[in-house]
Amino acid sequence: MTGRIMRTEVRRSAVPGIALLLVIVGAALMLTVTGGYAGRWTQLAVYARSTLMMLIPLALAGGAWLGRRDRRHRVDELFGTTVRPRWQRSVPLAAGYAVALVTVYLLTFLLGIPWVAPTAGYFAVATIPITAVGALALVAAGWLGMAAGRAVPRVATAPILAVVAFAVLTFVPDYVSMSGYDENFTKVRPDPAVLLLAPAINSLNDFKTIPSSVSLLQALWLAALAATGLLLLGAAGRRTVALAVLPAVVGAAVAVPLLPTGGYSGSAVLDPAAVELVCDDDGPQVCVTRAHAALLPRVVGPARETLALIGAKLPGAAPTRVEESRQLLDNTVRSDASHVRDDGTLVFDALSVGWTGFADVSPDELRAALLDAAWWRECGTDHTTYLARAVAVAWLTGGQPDLGRGSAPEEREKVDAALRELRNLPSDEQRKRVQAARTAALGCEIDRFHSLLFLAQP
Repeated sequence: MTGRIMRTEVRRSAVPGIALLLVIVGAALMLTVTGGYAGRWTQLAVYARSTLMMLIPLALAGGAWLGRRDRRHRVDELFGTTVRPRWQRSVPLAAGYAVALVTVYLLTFLLGIPWVAPTAGYFAVATIPITAVGALALVAAGWLGMAAGRAVPRVATAPILAVVAFAVLTFVPDYVSMSGYDENFTKVRPDPAVLLLAPAINSLNDFKTIPSSVSLLQALWLAALAATGLLLLGAAGRRTVALAVLPAVVGAAVAVPLLPTGGYSGSAVLDPAAVELVCDDDGPQVCVTRAHAALLPRVVGPARETLALIGAKLPGAAPTRVEESRQLLDNTVRSDASHVRDDGTLVFDALSVGWTGFADVSPDELRAALLDAAWWRECGTDHTTYLARAVAVAWLTGGQPDLGRGSAPEEREKVDAALRELRNLPSDEQRKRVQAARTAALGCEIDRFHSLLFLAQP
């Protein structure tokens, strides 16, 4: 009987229209950023959470529209004279709206699966609580909106709630975070733990995840907030209203002291399974991280071709295996001290993933990156070192130096002259000099590296 009442309430209300609007907005947001999560389950859950910046304001506004239904139809005074408590009349519609909002959020998540399932090589269990928190956030927003609509049953209530919620979710976290920087743009104060009460996540790198403990505390807070919204929806007097606010206050008081500081970037932790190596051993070993396992078939060919090229030009001094770095460009995972390790491993930068779930670089671009990495150590290198590596790579390939479009004419002239002088030497002398230059580069003898490749140039 209860389920039948709920279905009747939903069918006769604006819930289907609100849900359709939220589905359209969620789908548009997810389908325009497929490259951000393709091939990675955790990223899919994170990007679904990022849609909350738009979905929560809409859920609040939709709830406010539903909350003023009695006033809109001019039956609020009539219902107020009945002996049936307000909460009994409110619960069926509130439950139906909650089911609709959860369905909307799950559909938003499911829309991304065709870009993930075919190429994902790893499913993180944390994907489930991250997604559950997002669904719970929509329910809390919907019930709070219904309570606001019933308390202030005016046409302007819904749009005002939407605008305020969007501003709070979008600008307040950034403002609070930026206040932690000094005048030199140095972070002097970590983001407060209270920022984690906002459920929308902007981004997360491929090797990190949100700990289940953080998701559990967020779920506790959002459940308390939802309870407050539901109690406010059925509240009939001031004392009842005061008691209705209590769950949200207690939820925040419990969650905030236990949540970590630093915002989402500070609370995220390394996912050990995501950085495990998956290797192809049918030849010189080539490895990528489990998070990027789908990229391995695309990497193997260019990687082995690069090893063969270096081995042919520098016999006895070439790396023997290739491995994807487990640090990303923002250096938030861990630092690989060099691109060529002492065990003969050539380490290449973690690849960006395109909208198809595969590498967003061509085989030629990957080969060029691997050849450049063969000379790379983190030794406080400068721009001259970059030019010297361009000379070395051009000598290996037999082609012309690639300095990119932003290089100055004098830099290109310097590199071209160095390459000509190097190629004018006898073949054995060329090989010895380049091999010595590589040894110097990997030993962080930067000045020697420069002098060996630029010969007599200043």
